[in-house]
Amino acid sequence: MIEITCPGCGTIGKMSLVQDLFQGPWRCWKCRSLFTILIANKRLQSCEPLGEEDFKRWQAEQEILKKLREKRQ
Repeated sequence: MIEITCPGCGTIGKMSLVQDLFQGPWRCWKCRSLFTILIANKRLQSCEPLGEEDFKRWQAEQEILKKLREKRQ
């Protein structure tokens, strides 16, 4: 379990990962602020603010990638 302190409100959130590397969006459970985070070797490496439009763009990209993976199978 990885602890992430929200830069916006200081609340501590927790995240469980299957892999040691994760890069993507994270939303604070309390203030609902969005961030792009990078976790490597079970440690938070970076945390940058993420706008709603950028988040929606990321979600759309993930849907496209999912459809491409499904077509390959």
